[in-house]
Amino acid sequence: MTISTTTILNSYSGNGSTTAFAYTFPINTTSEITVIERSATGTETVKSEGTGSTNYGIADSGASGGTITMVTAPASGTTLLIRRNTDFTQETDYVANDPFPAETHEDALDKLQMQNQELEEELNRSIKLSRTNSMTSTEFTTSATDRASKILAFDSSGELSVTQELGTFKGTDATTTTAAYVQRDIIKSTTTAQLNNVYICVADAVVGDALTDTDHFALLVDAVSAATSATTATTKATAAASSATAAASSASTASTQASNASSSATAAASSATSAAASFDSFDDRYLGAKSSDPSTDNDGASLLTGALYFNSSDNTMYNYTGSAWASLKPTSSEQTNIDALAASAVIADMALLATTDVIADMALLATTDVIADMNTLATSDIVSDLNTLATSDIVSDLNTLATSDIVSDINTLATSDIVSDLNTLATSDIVSNLNTVADNIAGVNSFAERYRVGSSDPSSSLNAGDLAFNSTSNVVKFYNGSAWVEISAVTSSTITGQTAETSIADDDLILVSDTSASGALKKMTKANFVTGLGSASSIADTDADTKIQVEESSDEDKLRFDTGGSERAVMDSSGFALTTNGGSFIHHNTIANDTTLANQNMLLVGSVGITGTLTIGSNSTVVVI
Repeated sequence: MTISTTTILNSYSGNGSTTAFAYTFPINTTSEITVIERSATGTETVKSEGTGSTNYGIADSGASGGTITMVTAPASGTTLLIRRNTDFTQETDYVANDPFPAETHEDALDKLQMQNQELEEELNRSIKLSRTNSMTSTEFTTSATDRASKILAFDSSGELSVTQELGTFKGTDATTTTAAYVQRDIIKSTTTAQLNNVYICVADAVVGDALTDTDHFALLVDAVSAATSATTATTKATAAASSATAAASSASTASTQASNASSSATAAASSATSAAASFDSFDDRYLGAKSSDPSTDNDGASLLTGALYFNSSDNTMYNYTGSAWASLKPTSSEQTNIDALAASAVIADMALLATTDVIADMALLATTDVIADMNTLATSDIVSDLNTLATSDIVSDLNTLATSDIVSDINTLATSDIVSDLNTLATSDIVSNLNTVADNIAGVNSFAERYRVGSSDPSSSLNAGDLAFNSTSNVVKFYNGSAWVEISAVTSSTITGQTAETSIADDDLILVSDTSASGALKKMTKANFVTGLGSASSIADTDADTKIQVEESSDEDKLRFDTGGSERAVMDSSGFALTTNGGSFIHHNTIANDTTLANQNMLLVGSVGITGTLTIGSNSTVVVI
């Protein structure tokens, strides 16, 4: 046959149920098959052909391979390896002048090829030099006794050697390193907390790493503990000397206490036995440093559940669960959480939370009342409302409202009187009137700009037609575009300093002296003046629906103002009153007797005096400027 495959082994994972496993390479005889079962812990067991529970049967199919059938199915977690293991013998005998059959010669060549393939597979699993590397000799002559408990290393020339050296001593350094180190470097600490401790680098470390970082360094010599023990020993020695002195002075007492001492000796012996038992118990539970998982305790007995040991290979503590060793370290997910908590930002946040003020605040928040309140605030409706309040615009408005001045103003507004007044202002009628004022705010603002009260004449924001009351001279003035002009009352029936006009224009003011009224002056428009003089009781337009009417009834002493056929205002000795909704009084600074407003609005300007009671009825509003 020909050898057309380089495969010499097949590997399978056990599942506790499968028993038949194929091999895909040719063999010379079934005895040249090796079956190995590897346990989950790495233990390898060579199986034998047979019918026992640990054996297997074989069915060879020739050049294509065959089938191995295990009597007991390999368990889950185990690995089954089927490997060809050709005998290293040569059984073909060539006799001179005998026939040279091709089949016999081919079988011999096939066996040689099989042996070569198996040797190559073993060589591939060996430690060897690369093709471009070199070494003078791969042999060493150190005897088994001399190399016991030592390590295989390379000398200064790169040749194999058996040495006792663990690494290279790099001198001293602080616990926070000032130099970089590579694996097997040995360093002695100069920092007080780790003074004279000796460490070995187990993973390359950079400048600024810590000798106490177990990911990069392992402690070889605990000098700090040794020094502490030495100090303790010195202290104990001093105490022992003092005790010796005390013992000498107590010799006479000792003789009288001999029987007590005998009893104490018995107790001491018992204590010693107990101490020995306690140490043995401790020794069975802490096994010390081991390079791999131990299978028995230090006395060779079965392991106790909860036993501990330190693995010097991976620098990790392990505990025995009763069936296996488990490392005492966080899981990868737990370590991820620990690393997350170790982030500088989280540490900074925890430092902020750890201040006494914050702790005090959290203690206040932890009361049952506050927790109950927070549970109330946590309802979906309130959370939704808080999210609404958390918008940047509302937060900005709340920050504005939170200033001391506005808080003070709000506290002022929160008094019972003002709250009552606000409730009054919130009635539908008053709100309607306020809306009316708001709709005409431009006019209100315009009035505030047009009429001002002060101790001196205004000097800024001046427009022709502006009015001002000078409280120093107690006169009203108007601004003619360049100067303030006093508006004087005419009290005399004789007008002097006036020039007669030969023509009259619209809107001219005409002063007429009424001799029958003792020279009293009356104001008339051009139209009224033309229509009639003397006995005229009103100034009216052509259709008489817009007019100023004097004394609608006999001696009522009132002046009435009509527009569009409706009376809009009445002026009498009490002031000027509007008779339609939405109007306003101007410069109504005196309210005499008891006054009741009904469907009226009133604007009071300046210092206002009220005699009696002012009642604001329905659909009425009073504004004071």
